[in-house]
Amino acid sequence: MTTSVIDQDLTIRSAIPADAGLIVRLIAALAEYEKLAHEAKATEADILRDLFGPTPKVFCEIAEFAGEPVGFALWFYTYSTFQGRHGIWLEDLYVDPTMRGRGFGKALLIHLARRCVREGLGRFEWWVLDWNEPSIEFYKGQGGIMQDEWTKVRLDGEALLALGRH
Repeated sequence: MTTSVIDQDLTIRSAIPADAGLIVRLIAALAEYEKLAHEAKATEADILRDLFGPTPKVFCEIAEFAGEPVGFALWFYTYSTFQGRHGIWLEDLYVDPTMRGRGFGKALLIHLARRCVREGLGRFEWWVLDWNEPSIEFYKGQGGIMQDEWTKVRLDGEALLALGRH
């Protein structure tokens, strides 16, 4: 387990199996904020299997302020064939709206950026919704560069099943 004590009241720690319910609630809150609640289907069983099973492929950091959870970052390793190095993909970053503006989101980013540096990783990437101006400005303020020349492609549902049948 990795833990960063950012100040005397803020701690960032690796999630443990007992956090599965908390992670699901934080995912639901993020989905609600992003107007995507209808897409949030992850269950505690899913989180337990994928984050804490025998071969986890996704990881989570929990931000706690004065011992209470205030946010999370869910991430996994990627690989850049161009760089010939792994990186981190930040799937979700969320801080409770009542706790925003206090540096907790930045602390989560710093925590993961330090992991990238420590492990010699080449990239730290994530998506941000194009309507989410507060987050876009926040990420730019951390040195983030918007990758407007790339278009996201998704294959799921029936289309994924059809392609998978070939």
